[in-house]
Amino acid sequence: MSLRERLQEDMKAAMRARESDRLTTIRMLQAAIKQREVDDRRELDDTEVLSIAEKLIKQRKDSASQFRAGNRPDLADKEEAEIVILSAYLPEPLSMEAIDALIAEAVSNTAASGPKDMGKVLNSLKPQLLGRADMALVAEKVKARLNNG
Repeated sequence: MSLRERLQEDMKAAMRARESDRLTTIRMLQAAIKQREVDDRRELDDTEVLSIAEKLIKQRKDSASQFRAGNRPDLADKEEAEIVILSAYLPEPLSMEAIDALIAEAVSNTAASGPKDMGKVLNSLKPQLLGRADMALVAEKVKARLNNG
């Protein structure tokens, strides 16, 4: 079952169970997917749907931290609840050891020799790590490895 089909089934289940928060979040994700499809004039694959979900999660995290700083815990809690719902559509996260191993493999495969090759390494890692690791953390690890190596 594709991610789009799973979203559709989960939306129906949320409707039947009268879970309005879950339903609203799923509809928001579907609207973002549809908007991207209209903009690109093509149907998105699962990888692109994952990247949209990741982007929405990142936005929710930023909003939640801003709401906490602004002393609005009610709105922060709502954002965090949406993060939990959206995270269910991401694949299982990788361990730090697995990420380090993939970085080492990518560095050797791309023959990266210094910080100037960081883009090549990150581009080769992105398909493997999408939705499974925080790419900002991966970028830091790659940068450290290329500066030291």
